[in-house]
Amino acid sequence: MSAADFLFAPEVQKLLMVAYAAPGQPFSSSELAKRSKLDPDDAGRTLEHLVGSGILKRNKPKAGEAETISVDRTFIFHDELRNIALKSFAAAEPVRAMLRSRFKDSVMRAFILQEDKDGTLELLVVHGQLMPDESAMKAACQKLSKNIHRHLKMHVISSAKFNSLTPRDSLASKLAAPGALEIIALGDTKAQPPVEKVGLLQSAKKKLATLARPSA
Repeated sequence: MSAADFLFAPEVQKLLMVAYAAPGQPFSSSELAKRSKLDPDDAGRTLEHLVGSGILKRNKPKAGEAETISVDRTFIFHDELRNIALKSFAAAEPVRAMLRSRFKDSVMRAFILQEDKDGTLELLVVHGQLMPDESAMKAACQKLSKNIHRHLKMHVISSAKFNSLTPRDSLASKLAAPGALEIIALGDTKAQPPVEKVGLLQSAKKKLATLARPSA
C-alpha cells in the first residue's frame, strides 16, 4: 500500500476525523474505535500504523489508568496533514454534502472561514432568493456536528449583504485570510439570485421614456 493509499483509506479518515476534531484530547483505543464507528480489530490495526507513522502518539498512562492516544503535534507534516483533512474528509466534504442535499434551493455560496484550536469550524453561508429555514438549518448543523465530532459556528447572510461587505467587516477579513476555503461556488446549486428591485428613480425614468415614445 502506498503512502497516499494509506492516508486516504476509509479507516484512516474515520480515525483522523475524530482525532483532529479535538487535537489536544487523549483517547483510549476503545473510545477511538467507538467514535469512529470502526470494528475494534480494524481500529487497532489502523492505530498501529498511525502511531508507527508518527501521526498519532501513545501517552504514558498514569497509575491505574489505561493508555491513551492523541495527535502528535511534533509530527513534521502535522500542519499540512491537518489542512488536508480540513479541506476534504474531516470538514469540507461533509459540510458541502449537507448543504447541497438539504439546502440546494437556497444556498448560493458557502465558505469555511476558519478552524480554532479546539476544532470549532466557523462557516459562512450565502443564500439567494430563498432563505434557508432556520430550524432546519439548526437541526442539520447539530446532526452534522455530531457526525464529524466538531462544533459548528454558522453565519447565514443574503447575497446582497455578501456583495456589500467592506474590508472593515469582520466576515470580509476572515474571507480574505489564507485559511478560508470556498466549498460551494456560484452555480454549484439550484439556488436562484434575488430579484433586483428597480429603484424609484429608475422606475420613473422608464415611465417617462415610454410616454415620450411617439404613438403609432
